[in-house]
Amino acid sequence: MKTFRLRCIDSRCGGAFAADQKLFQCPRCGELLDLVHDFRGLDPQQLRDTWRRRHSSWAPLDLSGVWRFREILPFPPADYPSAVTMGEGNNPILEAPRAAAHAGLRRLRVKHLGWNPTGSFKDCGMTVAATQARKLSSRWVACASTGNTSASMAAYAVRSGMKPVVFIPEGQIAYGKLSQTLDYGALTIQVEGDFDVAMRLVRELSQETDLYLMNSLNPFRIEGQKTVLFELLDQLDWKAPDRIVLPGGNLGNSAAFGKALAELMQLGLIEKMPRVTIVQAAGAAPLFTMLREGREDMRPLAHAQTRASAIKIGNPVSWRKALRALKISDGDCQAVSELEIAEAKAALGRDGIGCEPASATTVAGLRRMSQGEGTVHLDAEEDVVAILTGHQLKDSEYTVGYHLGTLEGLDPSRFRHANRPVKVAADKERILELLGETGATRTASG
Repeated sequence: MKTFRLRCIDSRCGGAFAADQKLFQCPRCGELLDLVHDFRGLDPQQLRDTWRRRHSSWAPLDLSGVWRFREILPFPPADYPSAVTMGEGNNPILEAPRAAAHAGLRRLRVKHLGWNPTGSFKDCGMTVAATQARKLSSRWVACASTGNTSASMAAYAVRSGMKPVVFIPEGQIAYGKLSQTLDYGALTIQVEGDFDVAMRLVRELSQETDLYLMNSLNPFRIEGQKTVLFELLDQLDWKAPDRIVLPGGNLGNSAAFGKALAELMQLGLIEKMPRVTIVQAAGAAPLFTMLREGREDMRPLAHAQTRASAIKIGNPVSWRKALRALKISDGDCQAVSELEIAEAKAALGRDGIGCEPASATTVAGLRRMSQGEGTVHLDAEEDVVAILTGHQLKDSEYTVGYHLGTLEGLDPSRFRHANRPVKVAADKERILELLGETGATRTASG
């Protein structure tokens, strides 16, 4: 029989609570909570075989790259029919040779979570959080968001008959993401202030009202997102890479990856612990700054600054769990500039792999490390998987701005991959001349 409970991450507190309560922080000390499982009796080879066999099933839960791994999710089998799923997960691993060359690696693979139903990794956590909200008979769910969380929460909420309420920082959300939130019918509240102000408000309101919080503070979100690594390792035939690199914003994904790696080792599913590298934008890098200065507590940034809106967060709520992920994996944290992000994003584009700016911090961080500019030197022969967290069309204005040379504050002469449209008259001979300049040749009939 599956057993699980909520437990405070501060071992000095030791608080433990039933998992069927509306709890997002420890009621004793205010720290974050983990969902702790009893995995005794689970056989690793049997789990591998079961999960692989489900690939050929058309059952709704088996079609989900999250619920396919339901043995490690915090629900008894009786709850499975109530799962809120849209076939999330099932995200591919792609070879990225041009991005590898940009990063200074012999080989680079990327796992693209932007291929989820609403275009970001948030869906992997939201399917589990929405299922728990439905189990608790919640009518209203809420989040603070720079875009991806709001789009994902709104979609999963309306699919399950709940009303989504979104708090967004005014003027600091990409239109592609805002359009999703509005289209899915969310009550969208534009807050005067940044993401951290919106996050404070939604945390307080979730304690004072019946709003059910859906940010990564919610431990059920983390449970869903940890399945990304279970799927990744399944795709790699359970051979762990040397390093896994991911963007760092509110740090919920980093927290989930750390929890996943600990459980993968506990279950005997992998023999080697891959190193986790978290990459933040230089203007929104409180975790990087804390580690660089050797401090044990994070100092929130008053005003985070980056065009990578998904990670424009100065006071990440999951920083302690992210720090835990780095410690258990002997990992590290990097910070990259706006130009480095833009160039890395364009390099990925040359591989036919589009992503939102925040995702490109991974490749930018790898390049910085391989060139000896990061806090850790990266060997060109390392087996690396970079996590791309959001779809390219989430922030199309950024992509167009790069190629047209209009990204404010950046010198377009330094854009090595810019691909500007060519304006010509509607004249076939001129177009043929232009094509000839690219190496194209006329056919015999031409």
